[in-house]
Amino acid sequence: EPLRKVASFCQLLEKRYSDKLDERGLQYIAFAVDGAKRMQTLINDLLTFSRVGRAGDVRVPLPLDEPLQAALSSLSAAIEESSAVIERPGPLPEAIGDPTLLAMLWQNLVGNAIKFRAPGRPPVVTVAATRQAGGRWQCCVTDNGIGIPPEFAEKIFVIFQRLHGRGAYPGTGIGLALCKRIVEQHGGEMYLDTSHTDGTRICFTLPPAPAADPGGDAAAD
Repeated sequence: EPLRKVASFCQLLEKRYSDKLDERGLQYIAFAVDGAKRMQTLINDLLTFSRVGRAGDVRVPLPLDEPLQAALSSLSAAIEESSAVIERPGPLPEAIGDPTLLAMLWQNLVGNAIKFRAPGRPPVVTVAATRQAGGRWQCCVTDNGIGIPPEFAEKIFVIFQRLHGRGAYPGTGIGLALCKRIVEQHGGEMYLDTSHTDGTRICFTLPPAPAADPGGDAAAD
């Protein structure tokens, strides 16, 4: 709240006194507004990161298409602006998880695929899931963007670690660290698939929803 007030008062200064300020003065105001907005975004992201895994998280069986659809709705403007194509080869499975956190997970992964698109071609993002030998689901988000060198496979999940300058790609460097934290709180793992070279493929695992018995009750774990 205090940072929003700082940004608002700076914008008010610019509006009322722009005719009395020189170019440098207006530039200083722009720096102050931008800095306040960046700091507010950072604080919000840190609060979200710190809350993952606290008491109150929900764990319910749900089709993973539901939080994905919520994420795509939130990303609708970015999808339209970039002419992104979101491919979903088939329905996603049921897993155990928190609907809000899983929507946040999808939104970060698909949002990154759109943000880090290759120049000169619209992003194509594929979301798919396969069953692993142990019964877990492996979900992958694959894109045709700029890609991530294999040597950064671990670094990208470290909080505040950025591979690009803020001027090229905005963000706080928390997104993938948040994704990894969400997945690990659900008992899964997240990693970069370094075998995919034409873009980026990030995968994660989740426990399956328990199968229902003939009477309609969930089977015991």
